[in-house]
Amino acid sequence: MKFLDEAKVYIESGAGGNGCVSFRREKFIEFGGPNGGDGGRGGNVIVEAVDGLNTLIDYRYQQHFKAKRGGNGMGKDRHGANGSDILMKVPAGTQIYEEDGETLLADLAKVGDKVMLAKGGNGGFGNAYFKSSTNRAPRHANPGQPGEQRTIRLRLKLIADAGLIGLPNAGKSTFLASVSAAKPKIADYPFTTLHPQLGVFAVDGREFVMADLPGLIEGAHEGVGLGDRFLGHVERCRVLLHLVDATYEDAGEAYKTVRAELKAYGHDLADKPEIVALSKADAMTPERIEEQLKSLKKAAKKTPLLVSAHSRQGVQEVLRALLDIIDDARKKAGEQPKIAAWQP
Repeated sequence: MKFLDEAKVYIESGAGGNGCVSFRREKFIEFGGPNGGDGGRGGNVIVEAVDGLNTLIDYRYQQHFKAKRGGNGMGKDRHGANGSDILMKVPAGTQIYEEDGETLLADLAKVGDKVMLAKGGNGGFGNAYFKSSTNRAPRHANPGQPGEQRTIRLRLKLIADAGLIGLPNAGKSTFLASVSAAKPKIADYPFTTLHPQLGVFAVDGREFVMADLPGLIEGAHEGVGLGDRFLGHVERCRVLLHLVDATYEDAGEAYKTVRAELKAYGHDLADKPEIVALSKADAMTPERIEEQLKSLKKAAKKTPLLVSAHSRQGVQEVLRALLDIIDDARKKAGEQPKIAAWQP
């Protein structure tokens, strides 16, 4: 399924049905009185976060959503039927903005979150509603109220416990594929990963979700390369796994490049807990690995881990380090640890 994390949608709620002007006319009943029914309410437009979705691709093929109009009132005190609502299903983590892309209307952060974006118009009153002691034969009824119209923007920020970041070709997709069931595209050229990938990781009987993001390069926050389009997916992560390629000329400089982009992007990304790991350990000599570890430790101001996705060296240590931070965050949020349903 193609990944899509932004969509522009036009929505319109249903108009209310018109009230009816009618009088009871039966043989031998000379003064039957008014019996015009009310119009029905128009349908609402509702957006709900549901389980099983991780992309907004459905809104690439349908951008217009219009709820049903309410039925008109009829004689014999028959009220019009209410218009049926439209339910738009989106993945958990979807944010809804006004057309300007700046005004936040709703943040559907978890499954079951629901919001009504356009309310259907009320139905008009029939002439039976206006009957009174002083107005025994009203000859007017109300028209139904119009529905609401608006253009909205849907923006998906994936719900993942951990985010996988680094320069292009740092081994992120290889790491994801080696210890999860995800099957990202892997090749020896930059920007092989064109959209985020989600993988479920299991370690010590527990599991968590990690998002692999396209590689960042210098100037990404200004739109260079794939730009900051996918950095929004990191905002909801509890911890970042920063992979640095051991084959780079200077691992410390590579680390600083990505950190500078996180700081420039803002949204507190640079303040998130971070695990730093030197990847592709099997591709370098022990002497070169030692040099890169020293450079990376100096730049990150913490001891980096050593990992190789191919030989699985250090993989479990990295996963346990991530899980420790994730479990602490879950406890603070009052959540229970997720029991793994599978083992790699």
